Amino acid sequence: MGAIAKTMLLMGVLTGLLGALGYIFLGGLAGLVTFVVLALVMNFFAYWFSDKMALRMAGAKEVTPEEAPRLHAIVDEILPLSKLPVKPKVYLIQNPSPNAFATGRNPHHAVVAATTGIMDLLDDRELKGVMAHELGHVGNRDILIGSIAAVLASAISWITFSMMFRRNDNGLLALAAIILMPIAASIVQMSISRTREFEADRTGAKTTHDPDALADALAKLHQGVQMRPMQVNPSTAHMYIVNPLAGLKAPGGFSNLFSTHPPMDERIRRLREMGRKGV
Repeated sequence: MGAIAKTMLLMGVLTGLLGALGYIFLGGLAGLVTFVVLALVMNFFAYWFSDKMALRMAGAKEVTPEEAPRLHAIVDEILPLSKLPVKPKVYLIQNPSPNAFATGRNPHHAVVAATTGIMDLLDDRELKGVMAHELGHVGNRDILIGSIAAVLASAISWITFSMMFRRNDNGLLALAAIILMPIAASIVQMSISRTREFEADRTGAKTTHDPDALADALAKLHQGVQMRPMQVNPSTAHMYIVNPLAGLKAPGGFSNLFSTHPPMDERIRRLREMGRKGV
């Protein structure tokens, strides 16, 4: 199954879970419609304000070409290759942990942000691979997809928590929903995030025609974040090119279901394979 088809399927599952909650707790079709409408309203606010909130929580500051000439030059170099309509705004985060992310409503209103740590760690070729990955997120509209998925998952968790204190005639079904729905929503949200990371890796590698540069960068970033973790709000962790949270990742097993990012070894393996094929 392709990345787009898988993403649409997972988004449909999240919407279905939310509708099922309405059906169980409010009763019948009216409850289903009520909760779906609630999700649409929440997504409206996410569409307009999630980027500003993410930048504020990261402590990011917009920088001019004079303030960050190297970062601007690399974005300028990649922009024509990415086929984006306009140049994203460029932000810098004063943090020694090496990382980067993209946000914004759409390709016409986008932002790329990098930490001072990633600027110090990577050479120009590797940083170009990272910025191509982030512009890939913008072009693939992953920013909007991620915001919607986060809102739907948060709505499911909030609703189930609220319903814990409300009498319900469905008994065991309601209890099962309260326990299982937030877990299922988190798993689906993380699956969407991992799918889009793989696709952004692929897009970035095809943009620069240098998959090994991104692979080298990811290897450095993975090690760098382990040495210098970046404490961020967990709700924004999925936005970063590598998981910024210390101690969040565990090797293999059940915990991978809740990981915001695909296994690093697999990301690097896929990029190396693209390099061998001369993509």
